[in-house]
Amino acid sequence: MTQLVTNSGDGEPAGKPTSVSRTTLSHIMTAADTNLLGTVHGGVIMKLVDDAAGAVAGRHCGGPAVTASMDEMAFLEPVRVGDLVHVKAQVNWTGRSSMEVGVRVLAERWNESSPAQQVGSAYLVFAAVDEQGKPRRVPPVLPETERDKRRYQEAQIRRTHRLARRRAIMDLRERRAAEGLDDA
Repeated sequence: MTQLVTNSGDGEPAGKPTSVSRTTLSHIMTAADTNLLGTVHGGVIMKLVDDAAGAVAGRHCGGPAVTASMDEMAFLEPVRVGDLVHVKAQVNWTGRSSMEVGVRVLAERWNESSPAQQVGSAYLVFAAVDEQGKPRRVPPVLPETERDKRRYQEAQIRRTHRLARRRAIMDLRERRAAEGLDDA
């Protein structure tokens, strides 16, 4: 059994190992999931990704968590009707009230014994919220394996880039508004 790190008494929630909230959601793709090309619609896969990530985020923070952003949703291969899709998710990184969840999407033919192939991946940021919808603290994630540690470090890089991109866009908008070029 995995042990949680005890609370230090400073109001900081107890840390949780990565494995505590890790999950897999599996779903068989049907004709109702297809797009005009006859493959599974990307939006169907994105919903499964958000569902699995939301379950992981809620497990990790012990309550409601809402999707704040989805980064780098990559579709690597098409998914077909009859594929058994596995969406694997885990918390990669935590901040004060937010957490990054990494998701891998795998697909295998439902009637074959060939191994599942990775068909997509995504990174989502969730914010833990209280009953009034206000941000609340999340427990720190405790990476357990070298892979978990690498994912934690990569998540910190993605966070730095998200914040820098947001700052650059806000700065540009302020400059344009100051020049009278606000295109509201």
